[in-house]
Amino acid sequence: MLILKATKRTDEKIADIRDQGLVPAVFYGFKKESTSISVPSIEFIKLFREAGETTAISLDVEGEKIPCLVHDLQKDPVTGAPMHIDFLVVDMNKETEVSVPIEFTGLAEAEKAGLGIVVKVMHELEVKALPADLPHSIEVDLTPLVELHQSIHAKDIVLPKGVSLITEPEEIIASVSAFSEEKEEAPVLDVDSIEVEKKGKKEEESESSE
Repeated sequence: MLILKATKRTDEKIADIRDQGLVPAVFYGFKKESTSISVPSIEFIKLFREAGETTAISLDVEGEKIPCLVHDLQKDPVTGAPMHIDFLVVDMNKETEVSVPIEFTGLAEAEKAGLGIVVKVMHELEVKALPADLPHSIEVDLTPLVELHQSIHAKDIVLPKGVSLITEPEEIIASVSAFSEEKEEAPVLDVDSIEVEKKGKKEEESESSE
């Protein structure tokens, strides 16, 4: 299990914490009261790339190892740097429900043959598993899509051992749609009718002035 060191916070100002290269955070959940901590920014960024929000990590709080998931991450809207983290303490012996990102791989045969284009309908899959079995992502191979209007459903995904599906089995993950062949035609101007209309208006104007 990935380990991230953390220290408990007291009365430090948030700005001072960030100036030290740390990220203010909090952990709470299974048998734990909400506790304010700070974690090293660089170490967290490295860990998050590997763990994401679905892989359990061990939060080392001054020697105590606490199993957690990254429950909520606030980022700077400009730089993308982590600004605050919520860690959810989990029971390693109890299944947890999470949304796991879908990683699409391969090129659909139907798209390769020019029959249509693949539309990716879902980008996350709801699953449940013990924290130690939760996957970082779930791969969906698009190559089996060989015909127009063919789809991959949630029930078609082979999940890792110990992971069960929560998403409705018939939900469409990706499908092949036809290329749009209809083009909007530019309206054709009827020059003759326009000229007749203009002529009629002029005649009406001359009659009204008499």
